[in-house]
This record gives sequence, C-alpha cells and structure tokens, in this order.
Amino acid sequence: MRWWDEDDNENTGMWATEDESRAEVIDWYRRAGAHADATIDALSLDAPGRVPWWTWPPGAVLFNILVHVISETNRHTGHADILREQLDGAAAIAADNPNLPKHDAAWWENYYARVERAARAAAPDKRG
Repeated sequence: MRWWDEDDNENTGMWATEDESRAEVIDWYRRAGAHADATIDALSLDAPGRVPWWTWPPGAVLFNILVHVISETNRHTGHADILREQLDGAAAIAADNPNLPKHDAAWWENYYARVERAARAAAPDKRG
C-alpha cells in the first residue's frame, strides 16, 4: 500500500486517487478491519507495537493504538468534521501538536486541488 512507501512525501496515502476505484478502497478498508480484528483477538492490550511516526516514549502498545484509532475515527467520521474544518480552519489535533505534514501554503493549495480532481474523477457518473 502506498502509504507505507518511504518515498510517499505527497501525503497520497490519506486519500483515494482517481486511479483507484471505490471497490479497491472498500476492499482495503475491509482487509484493514479484518487484520485489526485478528490483531485484537490475538494480542493482549499491553502487547508492544510500533508506529513508525510516533516519537513519544514509551512507544506504542496495543492499548495506545486502539485509543488513538478511536480518537481519529471520532475526529474524522462524517462530513460534519469537514464542515467544522472549513469553518474554524483547524485541521491539526491541537496547535501545540500539529499532526499534519509541514508544508507551505502553496503546497497545501496544490494538494487540495489534487484531492479535488480525484474526487471529481470518482463521481458516480464516471466510476463504478
């Protein structure tokens, strides 16, 4: 999967491109869910893990990862969060904990345009 690619500095792992079908995205989601279920069934909550971009000590254990996923799901579920981000301009977790790639305004403008093009290309009248 492209978000595991060390060279993915364009944040493309965070959205579906115009080259990816809905069926592919849904299949990845289902596979990730099945893998998570198997992991939760197989491991204890204090089982050590590794999240490459987490830098705070003491590192990750399954419990921390599950709480983080619950928090992220809560934060990003549904269109209400998109509307909130448009209203208040806050996209990071907190001002003192930016969780977004550090790029200038021009990079973000180009990024938004790429995501918008991908969304329009995936419109129901264009993709199955």
